[in-house]
Amino acid sequence: MSSAFRKAAKSGQRPHRERAQPASRKKLGLLEKKKDYRLRADDYHKKQNALRALQKKALDKNPDEFYFKMIRAELQDGVHVIKQPKDEVTPEQMKLMRTQDIKYVEMKRVAEAKKIERLKSELHLLDAEGKQPNKHVFFFDTKKEVQEFDIATHLDTVPELVNRVYNRPTIATLQKETLKGATDPVQLKKLAQQRKNQYDLLKQRIEREKAMFVVAQKIQTRKDLLDKTHKVKVKKETKNRSAIYKFKFQRKR
Repeated sequence: MSSAFRKAAKSGQRPHRERAQPASRKKLGLLEKKKDYRLRADDYHKKQNALRALQKKALDKNPDEFYFKMIRAELQDGVHVIKQPKDEVTPEQMKLMRTQDIKYVEMKRVAEAKKIERLKSELHLLDAEGKQPNKHVFFFDTKKEVQEFDIATHLDTVPELVNRVYNRPTIATLQKETLKGATDPVQLKKLAQQRKNQYDLLKQRIEREKAMFVVAQKIQTRKDLLDKTHKVKVKKETKNRSAIYKFKFQRKR
């Protein structure tokens, strides 16, 4: 038996025994013990010093003091956030900006259309994919002529050039002149690949020109919506078309 326990027993007092702090109450702070009174005292004095410093700062503050963060900041979820200034734009300025946007898009669309026309003039769309094949119909009077028909003889050319849709010279021309252009199969294959790449480029430019046309229409629609005239939406905006509105007729003075 310890000496403290014996003294408490002689004096009739209940002996005091230190106990461990339950894990469920650790979040509530330090337990009342002799050995951790200094930690609690230091924490108390630290908080009191912080409160005194804040009180002194509030007393020393000039009531007429002003800086812009007072009106540009707001409290969101306990955090000060600076407000982003809104651009002040008048309706006239907005219309002018829309007009500039339309002019730029229209300029790019016209430039794209000119490139498309130049490519079309170079390629002539002779071997374009998806193009409806040309038809050459021959007429005969009897079935015997149909059975004896030879397309190379009829077109007056050699059988190797029958499948060509362009640059198909006659036998008389071949006897006078040599065949112009590439005749090597490897070279022909290379030229065909280059021609295919040009057609792919043409297709991309056509799709880009259509997309710019739709963008210009949508910008023009948004510009028209800035007017105060009563309007009713007739068709919704889609990926390939701007929204369609019906405006109330107003007689101009």
